[in-house]
Amino acid sequence: MTALADSPVAPLPVRPNGAITAGIVAGALLWGVAVAWLAGRGILASLPMPLIALVVAAGIALPTGAFLLIPGLKRYIEAVGLYPLTILHVWRVPAALAFFACGLAGLLPPLFWILAGVGDLIAGLYAARLFFRPGDRRFYRSFHVFGFADFVVAVGTGLTFTLLQDPRMATIAVLPMALIPLFGVGISGASHLLAFALLRKGRFTG
Repeated sequence: MTALADSPVAPLPVRPNGAITAGIVAGALLWGVAVAWLAGRGILASLPMPLIALVVAAGIALPTGAFLLIPGLKRYIEAVGLYPLTILHVWRVPAALAFFACGLAGLLPPLFWILAGVGDLIAGLYAARLFFRPGDRRFYRSFHVFGFADFVVAVGTGLTFTLLQDPRMATIAVLPMALIPLFGVGISGASHLLAFALLRKGRFTG
């Protein structure tokens, strides 16, 4: 059993549909541009902070729900496999640096930026391992458990300070920080949930 758990994963025979790939990329780009535009215009900053927390949750729930309810999309994600769902988390390294920069400037509550920044840095470097070594079942499982736990801690801490009406939490509604919770967290959080579904089904690809 140990040898099986540690062995590099085998590629799946089915290739992802190119049209769906293009649609997902285009949708993600539009999502990111929309967040940047709303933040740049000050619209996000004018919203109640608890509402922003709901938007973050919706950004995770909507793509995950689409995966569960649309058979064609489910087959597509199974063909894509775990490697792309994991390697995209390398973006959390620059996100961590943004947390550190804003935190050290006094623009975020210390407990929030330390937990979120350190967690993202570890997760991003953890995912970067795939650039040098192939993934195995144990690696993918441990990465996505840790990465999702980090999101739970970071979002939960941020929500706590939001409900406490800490004025420094307003920083997450302006650029460039707005792109982290309102764009990156949604995509990455959904990727964790999709990875868990693939792991349960035993669908792997390197």
